[in-house]
Amino acid sequence: MLLARAVPAALVAVFITFSADHSVGIGWLSLAVFGVLGGALIAIGSAWMLRGLPSTLLTIQGVALVLVGTVAAFGTITLPVTAYIAALTGGFVVSGALELVVGLRSRGLTPVARDWTFLGATSIVFGLAVLLIPTDLSQAITIPDKTVPNLTASVVAVGALGAYAAVVAVYTGIAALSFKWIRNPGRVDAEGVA
Repeated sequence: MLLARAVPAALVAVFITFSADHSVGIGWLSLAVFGVLGGALIAIGSAWMLRGLPSTLLTIQGVALVLVGTVAAFGTITLPVTAYIAALTGGFVVSGALELVVGLRSRGLTPVARDWTFLGATSIVFGLAVLLIPTDLSQAITIPDKTVPNLTASVVAVGALGAYAAVVAVYTGIAALSFKWIRNPGRVDAEGVA
C-alpha cells in the first residue's frame, strides 16, 4: 500500500519539478492527480488490507483526498489562487489529522504506525505552511541576462505541493521497501494486531 501511494506522489513531484509553468491551473491539475489517485489508493488499500479503526479512518482520509482532487479537477477552469490555497490547507490538514490519529493509536502494534504518524504530521505542517502564503504575492526577480517570471502566490503554492509530493514519494517508497526485511508486519484491527 505504501509503495502504491508513492507512485502518484512521484508523478506529481516530477511533473511540477520539470514544468516551467507554475500557474494556478497547473496547481489545480497537480492537486487533482494527487488527490484522486492517491486518495483512491489509500481508501481501497485501507479497506482491503486493514480492519477496525485504522481501516475506517484511513478510508475516510482516502475519500477526503478524492473529494479534494475532484474539486481540484474542476478548479483548473475557474477557481483562483485563494481557493487553491484553501483547498491545499483544508485537504491536507484534515487528511493529515486522520492519518496522525491512526499512527498514534497504532504505536507498538504495527511497524507502519511510525510511517502513518510521520506522514500525518507532515501533511498537517504542509497544509498550515501553505496557509501562510500571501495570496497577493507578486515579487519581481531580476537575474542579469535572463527573463524570469514574477514570484507569485501560485508559483510558491504549486512549488510547495511539488516539494511535499517529493517528500511523500521518497518516504513512502523507502518505507515500503524496508518492509521487505520485516518478518511479520501483521494486520491492524481495532484492538491491535490480528
